[in-house]
Amino acid sequence: MKLSRDLADHHRMVTGMFLTPKSDEEWQEYRLSDEQVEFFHEHGYVSGIKLLNEEQINQLNRELAEVMDPNHPDHDLFYEFHSNESTDPDRIVFHSLGHWRLTPGFHDVLWNPAFLMAAHQLLGEKGVRFWHDQLFCKPAKHGGVVAWHQDFSYWTRTTPMQHLTVWVGLDDVSQENGCLQYIPGSHRWGLLEKPVLTGDMVGLKAFLNEEQTKQLDHPTPIEMKKGFASIHHPLLVHGSFENNSDRPRRAFVLNVFADGTCSKTDEELLASVPIIKKGQKMEGKFFPLLYPLED
Repeated sequence: MKLSRDLADHHRMVTGMFLTPKSDEEWQEYRLSDEQVEFFHEHGYVSGIKLLNEEQINQLNRELAEVMDPNHPDHDLFYEFHSNESTDPDRIVFHSLGHWRLTPGFHDVLWNPAFLMAAHQLLGEKGVRFWHDQLFCKPAKHGGVVAWHQDFSYWTRTTPMQHLTVWVGLDDVSQENGCLQYIPGSHRWGLLEKPVLTGDMVGLKAFLNEEQTKQLDHPTPIEMKKGFASIHHPLLVHGSFENNSDRPRRAFVLNVFADGTCSKTDEELLASVPIIKKGQKMEGKFFPLLYPLED
C-alpha cells in the first residue's frame, strides 16, 4: 500500500499492528464484563483495560520520540503542538493533538479492537466515531500538572454530549510519576466552567460548591502498568499531579463520540480542519467511523 503523507487519508490500519476480528464471535472476545460497564456508569470511569503488548508499546514510544521533535518534516499536520504547555516555567507538560496523521502506530491504535469494543459498549452500543487524539508527556523530575477539569468543557462545539476519553499509559504510572486522578461520581455534577488545562491544580475550585471542593481533596489515583487504559465519562472531573520521580510518564489519549454527533458551531472544530457547519453531522476525512468498520 502506498501511504499518503497525511495518514488521515487512510480509514483502515496501514500496518499489521492489530488483528481485526473477522466475525461477530471474534469481536465478542473483547467485550467488557457487565460489572465493568456498571462500574463505569456508577463512578464515571473504568480502568485496568489492557490494550497494548510490549512490542506495540515499544513501537509507539519510538514514534513518540520522533513526533516530539518540533522539526519533524510533517509538523504542519498537528492540530496543536506544545513542547511545553505548563504555565509553570520550572515544569514541563508536552501536549499535542493530531499525531495520528503522522506515524503508522499512532494511526493504527484507532483500530485496536479492544479499544473499539469497549468504546462501543460504553457509548450505549452505538457506532464509534473518532474525535481527536492527544499526547500528554511528563519528563522525569520536573513534569508539570494537568489541572482538575472536565473534558467536555473544552468540547462544547459538538452536540449532543455522547463522548468518551480513553487514556493509555506508555509507562507504568503511579502517584510518584503523576498518574491520572479521578473524582468518582463527579460526572453527575453537570457541566462546569473550564480552567487553564495546564495551570495550577486548583483553578476549578472557583466553580465548585463546598461539598464538591472537599471531594477534590480525596481523589482516586489510577495506577496502572504500561499498555493499560482507563476510560472516563466526558463530565468526570480528573487531573494529574507533578512528576517528581526519576521515571517519565508518557501517555496517549483517544477521544471518541457516538456516530450521529453534530457540529455546534460555524467555526473551526480543529485547527486546519475544514468547517462542518452548525447542525451538520461530524464525519469525513478527519472524523472516521471506527466501529463498525467503514465499507
